[in-house]
Amino acid sequence: MTTLQIGRLLRAGTSGFVAGCAVSQFNVPALGSLVRVPLAEGYQVYGLIHDIHIDDDGLVRQLVTAENVSTEVMRDNRERRIVPVEMSVLSVGYEQDGSISHLLPPRPPLSLDEIYLCDEKDMARFTSTGRFGYFRHILRAKDAPIGELLATHIQQASAAHRDGGKWREAATRELITLLRDDYPTLMSVLGALGEVY
Repeated sequence: MTTLQIGRLLRAGTSGFVAGCAVSQFNVPALGSLVRVPLAEGYQVYGLIHDIHIDDDGLVRQLVTAENVSTEVMRDNRERRIVPVEMSVLSVGYEQDGSISHLLPPRPPLSLDEIYLCDEKDMARFTSTGRFGYFRHILRAKDAPIGELLATHIQQASAAHRDGGKWREAATRELITLLRDDYPTLMSVLGALGEVY
């Protein structure tokens, strides 16, 4: 499993969590990335990053209205920033004793638990379990950009599978089946997928 830590948990629930990282760590996580939070006794929670945002602070508010802000001041604010970059993560499954489930996790991670970016091996292992059961969590997320989230996730997962696009085709067929009665969402998802393929 990958050992690339990208942040720590700020708050969590069973359906999702928010992690924070320093601006200096903010070159790795991206929309649609699969992440995991390892907990005790062979239990870990998996999720997809569905939003990344940077809140302002008092200094940034002042600098925005200032004229001729120096490069040193901007660099200092970015490198020594106290307010973290926040990543909102949608829970899509969990692992218990080596077995992956696409159900919501029975218990959420705790504040300050470490969050790790999944590598291609982790991604292929998680996405090849079951029959795309975790898609229902994504489709239920009303605050997430569902089309873009699915498109970037499918692009990343397809690259991890290295099977000539077979996994991607199966995932697209499953989404069409799941969204057959929701034409606007189906068109949004297929439109976003068309942008990446």
